[in-house]
Amino acid sequence: MKGLILGLVCVAGAAAVPMLGNPYYTGVIFQLAMWIALAQSWSMLSATTGYLSLGHAVFYGIGAYVCVLLTGSVPFAVTLIAGALAAGIFAAAIGLPVLRVRGPYFVILTYGLSELVRHVVMRIESALGSFGRMIFIVPPIEVLMWCMLGLATLACLGAWAIRHSTFGAGLSAIREDEVAAETVGVPVTRLKLLAFVASAIIPGAVGGLALLRTSYFEPGQAFDPVISFTIVTMALVGGTETVRGPILGAVALTLLSELLWSNLPQLYMVVLGSTLIGFILFVPRGVSGLVDQIAGRR
Repeated sequence: MKGLILGLVCVAGAAAVPMLGNPYYTGVIFQLAMWIALAQSWSMLSATTGYLSLGHAVFYGIGAYVCVLLTGSVPFAVTLIAGALAAGIFAAAIGLPVLRVRGPYFVILTYGLSELVRHVVMRIESALGSFGRMIFIVPPIEVLMWCMLGLATLACLGAWAIRHSTFGAGLSAIREDEVAAETVGVPVTRLKLLAFVASAIIPGAVGGLALLRTSYFEPGQAFDPVISFTIVTMALVGGTETVRGPILGAVALTLLSELLWSNLPQLYMVVLGSTLIGFILFVPRGVSGLVDQIAGRR
């Protein structure tokens, strides 16, 4: 209950940021909410089942592409819903063959799939004679920030609901021992597919909102593998054992990225990679686990 109250207070405080009249702070909250939503969506699959995905950029990019194709012809809300549904449908279509492998093979497969879709979209755009699409009429940044904040809240609630349900218990059994779980009657295939689709829907909507924020679509940016790497880094740095883990990781790395981009942009990826290696080696439970450890000692 205390965590829920604290979360609501934080959301209310973030929603009031536009009242300060500073677009920079509004943009920072937008970015922070975006990464929280993406990291939580990743945790719905990877933290619960142990299937570590490096392909979430494909869902983000699909949402952005659908949004840019529909913007101007349908209402703003419909474009976001369409982007989310397109990402979910794509996940459902590829889920069964992709989820047949696990371990490092699943990691490589998801990364390769994301790159495949990126190059397919690039070829389609090249054949159409389009090397970038501009959007000239977009909602105000305040509206986009509130929508992204809503997605982040929805992702956190969804991750919490999964972890505290029978569905989540089945996913945890798969993570511990998939063969044993299937032996005792856990519907392994169905649960994995549902988790895969659930983890794809939020990134689809996030990609659409991010596109409207930048007002420009380019396949190389929308399907950038750095997006997937950043999502995984935030989740692992924050800790995957609790719902607050991805939130803490997103907050820490978003603030770090703002500091580095404004001062040392060329070192951003170096610091990001070093941070991930350091946490895996020395703080395997992430910031969340470190906080629990310190609180336990006290």
